[in-house]
Amino acid sequence: MTRGGELSERALILAPAGRDAVVAAQILTEAGTVAQVCDTLDDLLARMIEGAALAVVVEEVMINGDLNALSAWIEGQPSWSDFPFLVLNRRGGSVERNPAAQRLSQTLGNVSFLERPFHPTTLVSAVDTALRGRRRQYEARERIVEIQRAEALLERRVADRTAQLEAANRELAAQIVEREKAETALRQAQRLEAVGQLTSGVAHDFNNLLTVVLGNVDQLRKNETDPKVLRRLDMMREASQRGARLTAQMLAFSRRQKLEPRAVDLNETVRSMGDMLQSAIGGSVHIEPPQLATDLWPAMIDPTQIELVILNLAINARDAMEVGGALTIRTENARLDASGRPDDLPAGDYVVVSVSDTGSGMTDEVRARAFEPFFTTKDVGKGSGLGLSQVFGLAKQSGGGVSIDTEVGKGTTIRIFLPRADAAPTQEREPSGELLAARDAGMVVLVVDDDEAVRTVTAGYLSDLGYDVIEADSGGAALETLDHHDRIDAMVLDFAMPGMNGGELAKELKARLPEAPILFATGYADAEALTDVGEDMIVRKPFTQAELARKLSRTLAA
Repeated sequence: MTRGGELSERALILAPAGRDAVVAAQILTEAGTVAQVCDTLDDLLARMIEGAALAVVVEEVMINGDLNALSAWIEGQPSWSDFPFLVLNRRGGSVERNPAAQRLSQTLGNVSFLERPFHPTTLVSAVDTALRGRRRQYEARERIVEIQRAEALLERRVADRTAQLEAANRELAAQIVEREKAETALRQAQRLEAVGQLTSGVAHDFNNLLTVVLGNVDQLRKNETDPKVLRRLDMMREASQRGARLTAQMLAFSRRQKLEPRAVDLNETVRSMGDMLQSAIGGSVHIEPPQLATDLWPAMIDPTQIELVILNLAINARDAMEVGGALTIRTENARLDASGRPDDLPAGDYVVVSVSDTGSGMTDEVRARAFEPFFTTKDVGKGSGLGLSQVFGLAKQSGGGVSIDTEVGKGTTIRIFLPRADAAPTQEREPSGELLAARDAGMVVLVVDDDEAVRTVTAGYLSDLGYDVIEADSGGAALETLDHHDRIDAMVLDFAMPGMNGGELAKELKARLPEAPILFATGYADAEALTDVGEDMIVRKPFTQAELARKLSRTLAA
């Protein structure tokens, strides 16, 4: 509408005929008003578009001219502008007596009339009045501009604040999700801790009892020939071993069992389990040939525990299928980034072993509780609810994770993610048959156990193997024994004993007999308590005579 400066303060004059334009311009110039004479209506409109404070026009031009363009410009003024016109009309041509003037008032809007001939003072006064009005419009324009700037600034601030709030809401939502995950993990950890405390409280005594049962069953079998009696003894042995496995499962998923991880070839593990799986699964479902990845990375895992995990998953898969279902075991390498990985599993390289079935699948509710201890969908007496809990516990304790892909009516795939090992797998050779006998006749072994029945079984095993056995029922008694025996070649110590435990006793004995190797026999010991003890120096109750002989032979050889 205006470019400001002098143009916005000038008065435009349109009076083509006579000397009115020249006279008016001279009067206004002498009064200090910038005046510019226009030749035509189009020239006037062009100057108005450039910028002007008012227009002084003669009545004849406005009545006889085409006002369409001018009228359109007037209608298109911004809200702050009401351009003033001063119309010079003939004497006696006031609005009241002049219909043409009335029409001009409607067309021009902000219009004043001045009769000719006019006095210079009257013209200057009328122009000054119009100028003051126009300047107030300019002030209104500036205020509007300031308001618009403030509104724009406010809108920017509102937009910025809105963006900040949206970002804060997104962050809060993410924190809520993470908190829910943390709370879920905490509840799971609390459940595991509760069951772990329960398990650890009974594991030692329970495994001691099983050791006595198994030891005496083995002794009875040596001299028994009656098939019926042997069958019953085998049933007792199997029941005791099942009890031992149950305790091991509970310790495993509560992460209280000491693991001995090493580099393992999972392809070889799966191949070696073929007969075991077929025997455990039976003929109700078909075991597909395993799908084993070529160039599979070695996995860092306790080889004994991973076999138990695969077996548990296979049994669960069998129980989820009708007769004729199919079970598939796969291995693969997995390089995981920040997405597409089990919860809380760091990015990195993993070796994956998975067990898939074509069974009933899991609902969302069952899947959410699948790893809870003692949760099972099987009938009473058909499952303990510890299988998947053990899988979860072992994977977590080994630095890996577990994922479940399932669809109701289609089947389930459970993947175990295990850390990639840096070293190549090593084959552990089974000791030869001669290790089941004493290395030297008359070798003396000190057996320390506070449970008399367990101590008797252990001493009996060793005596049958040709060792000379000295027994002690406590740490104090063991130390006193050293004062009366010049020779002790090895020691078998119970770990959890009242008073002085096996670890404390071992330090005392090592101080006196630094060359004599020590084998810990434990029904339960917290994994942290055995951190510095190699797996070859531990025999876990309940143990057989062969296991005891193998462990003691390795201890002596070391």
